[in-house]
Amino acid sequence: MNAQMKKGVIEMCILYYISKKDLYGYDVMRLMSSYFPDVETGTFYAILRRLHKENALSCYEGKISDGPKRKYYKITDKGLLLLNELRKDWENILKSVDDIFKTEDF
Repeated sequence: MNAQMKKGVIEMCILYYISKKDLYGYDVMRLMSSYFPDVETGTFYAILRRLHKENALSCYEGKISDGPKRKYYKITDKGLLLLNELRKDWENILKSVDDIFKTEDF
């Protein structure tokens, strides 16, 4: 899959997971790595930082454990709108590609 397309799909998936539950950055990376094993860890964190910068995600520090403070991500209203747009775009792409492969006319 084209790298730019893959980043868009990963962005949509990250927003989806975080819309269901606030997640710690490492949890996001672990979840996404299981679906996209060929993607570098830093890519997931870069997407999280960009979504936060664009106000699609907000951050807060979770409870302190024995280790360093954990930064959790929460989806914002803007993030929910973006997720809905991305899902509609994805569904349209899938339908278009499916229609193309069903077409026998040339």
